[in-house]
Amino acid sequence: MPKATDLARIGSTKLKVTRLSFGGAPIGNLNRIVEESEANGALQAAWEAGVRYFDTAPYYGYGLSEKRIGRMLTEHERHEYVLSTKVGRLIRPGAHTEGELDKHGKPYYLANPEMSCVFDYGYDGVMRSYEESLKRMGVNSIDILHIHDPDDHFEWASDEAYKALDQLRREGSIKAVSAGMNQWEMLSRFMDLCDFDCFLLAGRYSLIDQSGFPEFLQKCLERNISVILGGVFNSGLLADPKPGITYNYTDASSELIDKAVRISRICERHGTPLKAAALQFPLAHPAIATVLTGVRSAAEFLENERLFHFPIPNDLWAELKAERLLSEAVPVPGKEI
Repeated sequence: MPKATDLARIGSTKLKVTRLSFGGAPIGNLNRIVEESEANGALQAAWEAGVRYFDTAPYYGYGLSEKRIGRMLTEHERHEYVLSTKVGRLIRPGAHTEGELDKHGKPYYLANPEMSCVFDYGYDGVMRSYEESLKRMGVNSIDILHIHDPDDHFEWASDEAYKALDQLRREGSIKAVSAGMNQWEMLSRFMDLCDFDCFLLAGRYSLIDQSGFPEFLQKCLERNISVILGGVFNSGLLADPKPGITYNYTDASSELIDKAVRISRICERHGTPLKAAALQFPLAHPAIATVLTGVRSAAEFLENERLFHFPIPNDLWAELKAERLLSEAVPVPGKEI
């Protein structure tokens, strides 16, 4: 099992990311207010532990996450870290749209309530988004740009957004072109049309959902496209499986909760926290460059770091496969493909 500070190359670029990385959604006040001291504590704990890849997006707190990450990173030399953000949503004054609200009508991000998102995957919109992110973060460059959740805008994104990112890459303004989504199928379509260096895949290759295997991950491996993996806890289900928990940001079904509980009980029998298994499982696949974890505090980060290095017996993985909770074909820590 790699160490959190081990490095993995992004595609054929010169970028190298730490195997454990920092996701900026929670410090954008996702679902609850995160005080400035809490957010800075989380970022400082990650830096002090050796994490050198930080991911954010304009949508995360309507610029709040970018500003918080930028303030911390400007204390360090630019060559010391890898930074990514996203394009496709411009932050503008206005009322929240339906997609920005949960089922109770509450905004997902409890920050900058006067601001809203405007979808714009056009060439000019992407260029504006890039410039605005540079300004919010106070940096002179961004390493990786992800096209952010273009689920309903494939043609727009694969044409204009990609052309903008490719132009930024060719002129040296960014080092890697990516798209980030909660599904693998559209990412696979992007791969067939455009020249991507990496993808951010959230939730589709985890201890409970391996739908990204084998088709998508194998395709990435063959084309030397790295995968930045988010959502290893599937928005809560693999952190604390119980009634009312969420999966893919909605209420988890009883069937999924039952499956997660079965996995958890096997982990308990082998003296292993469920979250440790969830964190470590994906990195056994050679297409996965890094596991992206979002935290709100230093304590949350330090827990993830500890669990990332928690010793897991091989018998745990063997039992999960024997009980058909993992496919026999998926790689597990200690076993190569």
